[in-house]
Amino acid sequence: MITKSIGLMSLLLLSSFLLFEFTPLDIIIQDYFYNFNTHEWILDKNAVLPKLIFYDGIKKLYILFVIALLISLLFFRRHSIIVHYRKGLVIVLLSCLTVPLFIALLKATTNVPCPTDIKRYGGNYPYVTVLSKYPDTFYQTENIRCYPAGHASGGFALMSLFFLFRSRRNKKIALISTLAIGWTIGNYKMIIGDHFFSHTLITMIIAWLMILMIVKINGYFNSLKE
Repeated sequence: MITKSIGLMSLLLLSSFLLFEFTPLDIIIQDYFYNFNTHEWILDKNAVLPKLIFYDGIKKLYILFVIALLISLLFFRRHSIIVHYRKGLVIVLLSCLTVPLFIALLKATTNVPCPTDIKRYGGNYPYVTVLSKYPDTFYQTENIRCYPAGHASGGFALMSLFFLFRSRRNKKIALISTLAIGWTIGNYKMIIGDHFFSHTLITMIIAWLMILMIVKINGYFNSLKE
């Protein structure tokens, strides 16, 4: 089942990537968040309260969650609750560590600008995608880091909570809740001009694909122990 899901998600990742590479969907969607008359995004990225909630605050909560998870597995591993949920907790911890790290590595290599960086929205960069090249006349001093969406990767890594629970109801609640967190963060970054829609979508698909692979590998090693 997991192997089949990995294959399907890989196909979804490829098709989604190609869709946004060869269509103007990102620009069409992003135009709704920019006022071409005032040359402003519908939400100022420096607005204190939204930034506190959707950027600084949620990032700190995520770090605290990962630290608490690590401490629990290291120092309270004999506690009945930790023993009962240990396999799921390991999957969640590995996902929360590796998904943001992998997305950060991708961001460092793709060299794709954010909406706010491109000329259409008042920036200095031409609009390029992963597979397209910058014009020969454009001089770039260093790689730009915008694709895929890094901030939302933490929220999507929490989709791994799906594998913490056993009942179908709790699994569904975990998945819907964490998807809501990831897309809330992603939407915030879109309406302030920091990301295109595809940046968040690709991050979500990669996150779930990585989680499935972690589950598969974890299951393999657990089978060797038994």
